[in-house]
Amino acid sequence: MDFTFTEEQQAAAEAARAVFAGVAPDGVPSPALTPGAVADDFDRALWRKLADADLLSLPIAPEHGGAGLDPIALCLVLRESAKVLARVPLLEAGAAAFTLQRYAADELGAQVLPRIAAGELVVTVAGSGRTGHEPAELAVDARQEGADWVFDGVQTAVPWARTADRLLLPAHTPEGHAVVALVPRTHPGVTLDDQISTTGERLAEVRLGSVRLSDQETITDPGAWELLRNVLTTGTCALALGLGERVLAMTGDYTSKREQFGFPVATFQAVAVQAADRFIDLRAMEATLWQAAWRITTDAAGPLPPAGDVAVAKIWASEGVRRVVQTAQHLHGGFGADTDYALHRYHAWAKQLELSLGPAAAHEEALGDLLAAHPLG
Repeated sequence: MDFTFTEEQQAAAEAARAVFAGVAPDGVPSPALTPGAVADDFDRALWRKLADADLLSLPIAPEHGGAGLDPIALCLVLRESAKVLARVPLLEAGAAAFTLQRYAADELGAQVLPRIAAGELVVTVAGSGRTGHEPAELAVDARQEGADWVFDGVQTAVPWARTADRLLLPAHTPEGHAVVALVPRTHPGVTLDDQISTTGERLAEVRLGSVRLSDQETITDPGAWELLRNVLTTGTCALALGLGERVLAMTGDYTSKREQFGFPVATFQAVAVQAADRFIDLRAMEATLWQAAWRITTDAAGPLPPAGDVAVAKIWASEGVRRVVQTAQHLHGGFGADTDYALHRYHAWAKQLELSLGPAAAHEEALGDLLAAHPLG
């Protein structure tokens, strides 16, 4: 098995490290001290820097002003973004771009993809459904009326919905087929109710009441929602990995300086064993992440569909990132809860990532369904 990245993928990661080098994880008020949202908008200045570095155009084909790279490159950039808790809709915009690039009608692609690449059009994704634990496409009904499509339903916990320009969301037809709709945020029939995430960011419950869209704005290929869901989930795993790596580095730095009985606590066997266990968690998270990203990038055959590898990656990401931040808090002692220190912010983000798009138990159930449908030799 070869985990070597291509030159283009490595260049994307290096560019991301350069952009995120100047980002501080405590650039907004602490979610622990803020009763509402920590900010009204995402980090627009950082978004502009990402656009100038051509990092928003990675998934987009050259004819639309992009680099034409794959989900692996996006995951490498997301991994770097999580190390500084970058407050930008990079995951959602990237997953939407991949889906629109592959499945949108030519006219729609020509309208939106160049603007996404330039950072001028912000697209977010509604992928949580009504409760966060059910298939997201079941939360919205879609029906055809003449040449148009009409949508009714609710999508909850939609990130950046208040400030994004378009919402890409799944729905289901009376026949049970999944479709994906690109909905303008200000479209008639769309209403937003504020929600606050564990990280203190503004989410929204998006209600659609007889929202009418053209056939061009509705993607009916069943592969569109599958790709969008897989890229979203795999990208969430990349965020969890980057966050976990940063937290373990913070823990190593702290325990190597904190002394007890005249020795750094990092030299104590009990501390070293716990840190080693978390290092193993991160390596498992990394291996399963790249396996999932490779499957959805190449469509390579396997004993299970790519969704199986994605489920395994999310199981490891959810469980692993939780264990990493819990161990970090334990080894930091009371200092880990100090709101002047960034660790509590990483803990909040880790909990959000653990539950985003379903906790480990939900993906274990999905994996069980896949194994039942595709018995292994």
